[in-house]
Amino acid sequence: MKIITALILSLMIAASAFAQQKLTKGSAAPDFAGESLDGQQFNLSGLQGKIVVLTFWSTKCVICHSEIPKLNRMVDRYRGKDVVFLALTMENQVKVEPYLRKTPFNFSILPNSFGVVLKYADQDGKGNIDIGFPAHFVINKKGAIEMRTNGWDKAENLESQISRMLSSD
Repeated sequence: MKIITALILSLMIAASAFAQQKLTKGSAAPDFAGESLDGQQFNLSGLQGKIVVLTFWSTKCVICHSEIPKLNRMVDRYRGKDVVFLALTMENQVKVEPYLRKTPFNFSILPNSFGVVLKYADQDGKGNIDIGFPAHFVINKKGAIEMRTNGWDKAENLESQISRMLSSD
């Protein structure tokens, strides 16, 4: 009986720790795989050796609408460098494509990414997810999180972090 009680207690503690997930600087970035709108396959672990910028966004996000042009300029400045820009959305291709015709986004877009959002979002003790859009994660060449931020006007901070990481190579 003591073994069963200890096992149940251990599982409860582990579940509680998982439910209160919070990725911080230095945390290993959770691996994921996904397919972009243009059919390209991405696997985060396969991108080690490159800086990876993840942006979680939605077509319904007002802040995202105003941030996309700034993020596009940043992508253009780092073209040809060891930086990969991925934009993940929970929405499907049918919802995203008409939006992108009006508001082009230079990142590789990965639709249907709800599972990835669950891996990166904060979770409270009850397992409720908490992630503000747009949310950005900068992942270093070794696969660890260097920066996470969300909300309004973060492009300059992202760019500063990327430049710092590239110059320290």
